[in-house]
Amino acid sequence: MPEPDSKSVPEVLNELWVLTRDYARQETIDPLKGVGRYLLYGTLGALLLGVGVILLMLAGLRALQTETGDALDGNLSWLPYLIVLAVAGLLVAWALSRISRKSKT
Repeated sequence: MPEPDSKSVPEVLNELWVLTRDYARQETIDPLKGVGRYLLYGTLGALLLGVGVILLMLAGLRALQTETGDALDGNLSWLPYLIVLAVAGLLVAWALSRISRKSKT
């Protein structure tokens, strides 16, 4: 019966160290890179979406101020601001209603 190749203790410890290091890298560092990329794109998307909504709100305010003629001048000059604020509040309420703790899928 042939004897199996026996390795010295330092060789076994070195192989164990390499195996442990590679496993730790595979299970921690590589997934964290993926999460970082996900967070980066999510943050950039949210920032761009926020800027876009703000610009749309300003465009709506400007349209209410200029395109309504004399209807919202004088004592009613505050009304376009209130309308845009209400629309923004509705958008915030809608966004918050879409947030849930449990996944619906």
